Amino acid sequence: MLTVNIHDAKTQLSKLVEQAAQGEAFIIAKAGKPMVKVIPLAPGEAGTASRLGFMAGEFSVPDDFDQMGGGEIEDLFTGRKA
Repeated sequence: MLTVNIHDAKTQLSKLVEQAAQGEAFIIAKAGKPMVKVIPLAPGEAGTASRLGFMAGEFSVPDDFDQMGGGEIEDLFTGRKA
């Protein structure tokens, strides 16, 4: 497994991350001492896309949602008291 010092890791980060994403894990060392291991994420681990729709069916939005409080908001802009 490839071991790179922290300075080289900073200067070559894009290349190293791309290699790790392709399955080539590597270790970052500081003063020759291994500090972290960079490995690719497993399928489904990346991002929050898997959480899309997690609240489906838990609540409903009223049909007039975009009109709610319209009169009060208009009053605030025009200076009229509600």
